[in-house]
Amino acid sequence: KALAENKQDDAFEKALASASALQVNSQDDFVTLFIREYRRIAPEASLSELFATQRLKDKVTQRSSDADIEKVLRVEIEAAVTNSYNVLRTRIDRFGVVQPNIQQLKDKMGRIMVELPGIKEPERVRKLLQGSANLEFWETFHAKDILPYMQTADAKLRTILADATGGEEALTADAAGVPQPEEVQPVSAADSLAAALSGDVGKKDAASLAQYKKEYPLTSIFALNSSGQGPIIGYAHYKDTADVNKYLNLKEIANEFPRELHLKWGVAAADPQGQTFELYAIKSTERNGRAPLEGDVISDAGDGYDQYSKPCVNMSMNNDGARRWALLTKQNIGNSIAIVLDGYVYSAPNVNSEITGGRSEISGHFTSEQAKDLANVLKSGKMPAPARIVQEDIVGPSLGQESINAGVVSFAVALILLMLYMCSIYGVVPGMIANGALFFNLFFTLGI
Repeated sequence: KALAENKQDDAFEKALASASALQVNSQDDFVTLFIREYRRIAPEASLSELFATQRLKDKVTQRSSDADIEKVLRVEIEAAVTNSYNVLRTRIDRFGVVQPNIQQLKDKMGRIMVELPGIKEPERVRKLLQGSANLEFWETFHAKDILPYMQTADAKLRTILADATGGEEALTADAAGVPQPEEVQPVSAADSLAAALSGDVGKKDAASLAQYKKEYPLTSIFALNSSGQGPIIGYAHYKDTADVNKYLNLKEIANEFPRELHLKWGVAAADPQGQTFELYAIKSTERNGRAPLEGDVISDAGDGYDQYSKPCVNMSMNNDGARRWALLTKQNIGNSIAIVLDGYVYSAPNVNSEITGGRSEISGHFTSEQAKDLANVLKSGKMPAPARIVQEDIVGPSLGQESINAGVVSFAVALILLMLYMCSIYGVVPGMIANGALFFNLFFTLGI
């Protein structure tokens, strides 16, 4: 998608999704699968329509043949995999693992094997390996500017669900939707935000609650930020985030919102119980839809503590980044700038004045280890594409103990058989004398 500069094309999206699904059980590489699926879905289309971009302007033109473009794609992907390999090695080296084994599997395009001995926190390692370090700085809307659109969307959604047969046929959301928090679970109506708010609507019985959800399908599971202050437009229980995403990504609903609006969830829960997540209103001001400032301007990053003595990540920018950061903060005095990493909002501080010098900070719900890992990821560099774990095996210490036990048993059995053999060959008394000499020899050998 990056090589096509995130082009919005239905055939392209379908071919990517189909190739990803086929790759699980196929021996062919992703490029072969993608081109095959794209030709099947759009037989009249040319690959140059997708990849004749500014990024590949020196390699692909509108006149390039599909065969030439395929060669370019393979070279670019191979370079991206090599870059990912180098980034992963840097991250692991800074993580402090003793004698890690990292190999790029040449016979399996796009796959890297990583062996890390002595790891006691596998979940921490998973996040370290899979984080793409796609850091972005976004402008934001005020919630009060978006709330009227949310109310309009709620009314339109009610009509859509009422007209749909069975209710579910209308829910054909776009594939590229709002990312969900990592904690999202299958939706359960019994645990929804509407149920949590049932006391606020007069402790209605189950029938009236169902009617309330029917009348307000969106806001019954998504509590709006009634104050209208800041970039947070509302809150949802983690079990309802899947439904919120599904509703907001309906084409009929998405068309109700401004084109420059992007909705992104906060990375951490907003309440101590870890139940509720915030949804931020991100403003896209660039013509290409990208963030005005990205992580490639970060020259250094380290973990530290903020003014409230909580763990944070301190970042320094290069000269170009410092200049653009100063301009961005100057233009947004009185507004918030969202710091987004891999699609999730980590913080959205309010800008009080122009910030010069190229220094910024990511604060949030971090532990010291998480802040250290995040600084490691940012300092190691951005992944050209997100890494995904396709196969994982954890060998625990019990396996090593089993090997030791098996060795002890085999040694004991061999020793007993040898003693019996000595007695049978030389007789009982001479054999026992020989066995005694064997024990003395074994004692001094192992002792020394």
